[in-house]
Amino acid sequence: KVAIKGIERELICPACKELFTHPLILPCQHNVCHKCVKEILFAFEDSFADAGSESSNQSSPRIKISSPSTDRIDRISRSGTKRNSLTPRSSLFPCPGCQRDIDLGERGINGLFRNFTLETIVERYRQAARAAIAIMCNFCKPPPQESTKSCMDCSASYCNECFKIHHPWGTLKAQHEYVGPTTNFRPKILMCPEHEMERVNMYCEICRRPVCHLCKLGGCHANHRVTTMSTAYKTLKEKLSKDIDYLISKESQVKAHITQLDLLLKETECNSERAKEEASQSFEKLSHVLEERKSVALRAIEASKNLRLEKLQTQAEEYQGLLENSGLVGYAQEVLKETDPSCFVQTAKQLHVRIQKATESLKSFRPAAETTFEDFVVDIAKQEEILGDLSFHSSGLEIPEINEKQSKMYNKALISWECPGKTDSADIYVLEYHKLNREEETTTWQEIEVCSKSKIISDLDDDSSYAFRVRGYKGSICSPWSREVVLRTPPAPVFSFLFDDKCGYNSEHLLVNPGRTSVESRAGFPLLLGSDRMQVGCYTTLDYIIGDTGIAKGKHFWAFRVEAYSYLVKVGVVSSNKIQKLFHNTHDVTSPRYEQDSGHDSGSEDAFFDSSQPFTLVTLGMKKFFIPTTPAAPKDPASRILPLPSCLGICLDCDKGKLGFYDAGCMKCLYECNVDCSGVMYPAFALMGGAAVHLEEAVTAKYSEYHDDI
Repeated sequence: KVAIKGIERELICPACKELFTHPLILPCQHNVCHKCVKEILFAFEDSFADAGSESSNQSSPRIKISSPSTDRIDRISRSGTKRNSLTPRSSLFPCPGCQRDIDLGERGINGLFRNFTLETIVERYRQAARAAIAIMCNFCKPPPQESTKSCMDCSASYCNECFKIHHPWGTLKAQHEYVGPTTNFRPKILMCPEHEMERVNMYCEICRRPVCHLCKLGGCHANHRVTTMSTAYKTLKEKLSKDIDYLISKESQVKAHITQLDLLLKETECNSERAKEEASQSFEKLSHVLEERKSVALRAIEASKNLRLEKLQTQAEEYQGLLENSGLVGYAQEVLKETDPSCFVQTAKQLHVRIQKATESLKSFRPAAETTFEDFVVDIAKQEEILGDLSFHSSGLEIPEINEKQSKMYNKALISWECPGKTDSADIYVLEYHKLNREEETTTWQEIEVCSKSKIISDLDDDSSYAFRVRGYKGSICSPWSREVVLRTPPAPVFSFLFDDKCGYNSEHLLVNPGRTSVESRAGFPLLLGSDRMQVGCYTTLDYIIGDTGIAKGKHFWAFRVEAYSYLVKVGVVSSNKIQKLFHNTHDVTSPRYEQDSGHDSGSEDAFFDSSQPFTLVTLGMKKFFIPTTPAAPKDPASRILPLPSCLGICLDCDKGKLGFYDAGCMKCLYECNVDCSGVMYPAFALMGGAAVHLEEAVTAKYSEYHDDI
């Protein structure tokens, strides 16, 4: 037998924190008092009506209701269903045991079984707790006698005399079941809550609850696997007995674990006190440093004050002497009374010099010392920021590193980081960033908490540099800040467009993907068939494609990537009034060198080709970026060839008539020129031979999720 006093934790209702009273078994297999279920369901229904929210109240184990209406509680206990638009045919119940919303079904409370076994165990516990308190007979005349037995059929307690009177021999009552004195009366037969006139005689293995034969024939358990009650009783009792025997056999192991836990509790107490002491010592050291610096600063201010007061006091005394009958003036007045010329001259010469100095100082008055102490203002901005970041640092927590290759600045900023060791990853990260501004003396970091290893940041200023840093937190422990990474935003708002596969699109030479974000040139049979007319130094015709959206005003930026294997690609813009010239090619192959009366030799081909274009394009190819030939361009051809960036950007300013080409990775301008923006401007691309261009993908939340998966 298990001691009753050792199981009291199992007999406490999770809602009211008291011994169970008429406990009901919820579908989640937790037990709650019948009264508590009604009160919680009543409060839960009111929370829906008042707040219109679908979320359950999971904060308080028991919800106290002040004098609820009896009619309303009875209505809930009968229907147990919240009849509104949110839950029209079911009743959600916030279980205080597992903190989940449980569906009670259409019958609500009436569909729950009463846990008579638990009720009996609680009654045994109550009897053990109040062994000195006797249960009195319910039928004795005053004063009542102590009862000796209780009848389970009559649900009453009797003394010996009263039991004989009410259960005479030879009657049906004599066959009633009686037990020792108790106040817990349970029915002899467990009835089905769905069909109140039917007793349960089967066990549903799917729902894990007793059912009657009507539930199996046409109820909600019709297609469920069921077994007889005797079989379920035998099976569950064998399993429970086996598990109990196993736990009892492991009693020594359990005691060893308890001993170990006791040691861990004491060790935790000692370590926490040691950590407190070390933290206090650290702060005391800081306090001593601050006190020492405070004393030094105050002494310096005091010394400067005394020196200034001394200078000002001396100056005041000197000016006091300039008054009549006092000081220097009084002395000079006495000297003027001297009548002997030789004696007067001897004294008056030095006195006259002093009088002249006093006169000059009076004309240009200047205090001997400053009254302000601006030089003694203590700047604590940096120290205050450092102290604000003061926290527990762990050597085991990895310092995250911002991945500059995976981070991206486009329409939004995507900042990505990783932990080098891949171990002891933090529970949460804090990302901070600020705009680099030389005019601002103090730096104000903006802080964002992130649960993943990347974050999209919106609303950054165009053409600006931002510094980013990140640190990890695991509980109260944090890692040091990562190395600051500086990224620059595009020079203008990002312009979104797709390749136009209709206007002048040459499907024989070009291939556009279904999303119209990539274009590839195919050097196929048409180029081979045209090779019969090709001569040395000939130019083959470029295949052009434009964007499907034009720009009429403002400043805009877009970016794209050119495959490394691309032989020749031209990028830029074209005006709407010159699109016809762009796609009007009468020959597949032309040769300016051998055209009649061309007037150009091999040394001037590039100048002719660039000047003959009706639009502004820049040449790319063979992993190079070629700066066009202009009067302002370098004369050395080698200096006009730059490495091709992995991502190239174009910035069009229609208002100023400027077109710039950028390295989109660092937002550095590679080349800028004037452009005629009289019409609507369209992004333009030209490809020849094997080449491919991919438009840069905008940064979105979906992009971030895909990036995290990678």
